[in-house]
Amino acid sequence: MEEKKALAHIAADGREQTILNHLIETARLCARFAACFHAEKQGELAGLAHDLGKYSSAFQRRLLGGPRVDHSTAGAAECAKLGHPYAAFAVIGHHTGLPDGGGMGDAPLQSTFFGRMNQAAAGKLEPYDDWRKDISFPQIPPLNFHDPLEAMFFTRMLYSCLVDADYLDTEAFMKATSAARDIGDPIDLLEQRLSRFTENWFPPKTDLNRERCALLGQCITQGERQKPGLFTLTIPTGGGKTVASLAFALRHAQKNGLRRIVYVIPYTSIIEQTAETFRTILGDRNVLEHHSGILYDLEDEAKSDNAALALAAENWDIPVVVTTAVQFFESLFANRSSQCRKLHNLAQSVIVFDEAQMLPVPYLRPCIFAVSQLVKRYGVSAVLCTATQPSLDDIFCEFLPDTPAVELCTPEKIRQTVFRRVTFRKAGKMSWGELAEQLNSHKQALCIVNSRKSAQEVYDLLEKDGSFHLSTLMYPDHRRRVLAEIRWRLTNDLPCRVISTSLIEAGVDVNFPAVFREEAGLDSILQAAGRCNREGKKPPEESIVTIFQGPNPIPPLFDIPIKAARQTLKQFDNPEDPEAIHFYFRELLHLKGKQAQDHKEILSIMQEDRMPFKTVAERFHLIDSDTRTVYIPQNEGNKLVEQLRAGAWNRALFRSLGQYAVSIYPQHFEALMAAGDLELLKDKAAILTNMKLYSSDTGLSLEADFGKDLFI
Repeated sequence: MEEKKALAHIAADGREQTILNHLIETARLCARFAACFHAEKQGELAGLAHDLGKYSSAFQRRLLGGPRVDHSTAGAAECAKLGHPYAAFAVIGHHTGLPDGGGMGDAPLQSTFFGRMNQAAAGKLEPYDDWRKDISFPQIPPLNFHDPLEAMFFTRMLYSCLVDADYLDTEAFMKATSAARDIGDPIDLLEQRLSRFTENWFPPKTDLNRERCALLGQCITQGERQKPGLFTLTIPTGGGKTVASLAFALRHAQKNGLRRIVYVIPYTSIIEQTAETFRTILGDRNVLEHHSGILYDLEDEAKSDNAALALAAENWDIPVVVTTAVQFFESLFANRSSQCRKLHNLAQSVIVFDEAQMLPVPYLRPCIFAVSQLVKRYGVSAVLCTATQPSLDDIFCEFLPDTPAVELCTPEKIRQTVFRRVTFRKAGKMSWGELAEQLNSHKQALCIVNSRKSAQEVYDLLEKDGSFHLSTLMYPDHRRRVLAEIRWRLTNDLPCRVISTSLIEAGVDVNFPAVFREEAGLDSILQAAGRCNREGKKPPEESIVTIFQGPNPIPPLFDIPIKAARQTLKQFDNPEDPEAIHFYFRELLHLKGKQAQDHKEILSIMQEDRMPFKTVAERFHLIDSDTRTVYIPQNEGNKLVEQLRAGAWNRALFRSLGQYAVSIYPQHFEALMAAGDLELLKDKAAILTNMKLYSSDTGLSLEADFGKDLFI
């Protein structure tokens, strides 16, 4: 009688895949992925070992409906026996996530790496010895990292190769008729499209356009000339840095054989604009916009035009990715397969950090360590792109001592006077009444304050005809409609006075003749100035940015940035002076202190503990938000809320509902619940039931908000 083959998968239509076939195909893919960072044999080993536990009789029964079986520890134990702990970690976590290492004395029942290794050593795994007649491991020397931080980073990258290879081979078998993944067009073709897009810029007809074209040309030249490494790109506001940075990235990738471009951007509002620009230039199929506001659901998208992008969102196998700093950095410190799967596709890429000054100070050192590792060992070119370059040299020198940053557009080649569009005025202390009086005297003006409460207080004092309010107490679709009205009024020279929180600084394209900014960090002040005389059509002397001190106490979040900004403004008359910007960021980091740059002690834990993957993932969250979501049943949101009440519960619905959501602090949420104004949902979000609390002018009422101010 013919011996029955050990199986890895059984498809819905009855087709069978043997373990041997699955291991060989996964190893082939994993080796190819890991070859991008010179770890091909490690990848092959991890791929061959990952499902050895499926050779057990218990797992074969599992395929026919039996109980769950741990099939990961077996392969990890075999890798560990060979002296390959990094492959062992990747294998043991390929379903449940990378565990903490723990200690060698951990009990076999503990979920740590050593606990599970001790379980294997004690002979407590289901027998799986039949693998030996099928599989022969590659003979490779052990890898040794003297730095535990580098060892963890490598392990996570190898893990990424394994889980992506495992998913892809399983997907190919289970969906035998599934369409091939669309990985977009080659880099050289994308560069040709960018050239066609910019050809109408030449010859430039104004001083500003001449300078923009010069900067574009300089970026292309540098892309051709530079080898992969660490770069800064400091282009003044209005200098066309989005297109210029893309030009550098494409030429640099084409010249150096790099595989893709990744844009890391702090805010979704900037992402949406940037991604739309790139889609216009490069074509929809080459650009993935990936952030919390766009959640692809493979089942929902399978028959739509988004099917290829939904697949690309899983592993970023597409020429251009536009994502958030939260998505990017949290993935680099994650331990779950769904987050880590894409990481290996960062190798041999150009990664552009747009608005680099927005890197979060409490996680600054771990973030810079991660960027440094990508540059040092994974063939990445990292570009810190901004008009206000942060002073990060000292931290980069610590983690990347042999690779100094190269500025792609040196200051002496930029005519700063061409980009000067505003004049700054320091107004000192002002009451809200005094501020409102000044705003009312302007036909068109923008005022940005530091909290949602302040925005509502000032708005109440403005003349209502032609006055508008913006804050995150208004749901996104509401803000979008108000912004459309604001832009229409600005274009048609109608009265338009806007009081806003800092959300309008985050890449929102508006153009006011006058701007008022409550004291904040220098980078925020300069971002606000970017909303004044944006097109440079008026003389700078007539375009005033007024910096004032409001009557409320300084919010804790702004305390140190404001102190650093005050010191800077004492030393320099012009906040836009590159020396002033450099001084500000050095002062900011000095006031924050080294400890505050890693306030969760991520690097210390990685240095002291044995591969603490799970602990680090639990600690590393760029947005430590304890806010709760309230859905507003207004306009289209009303229909969506009814679908939710009817039992619909899918990503597509929640993606749409996000346009009708407001985030509030727990005290505010509990007060609304106690008053009977909310309908609680099973995911701890809620629906607003008392619509009297939602104003068409200012959004959700703050009357019950006893908590902290939310600054945007």
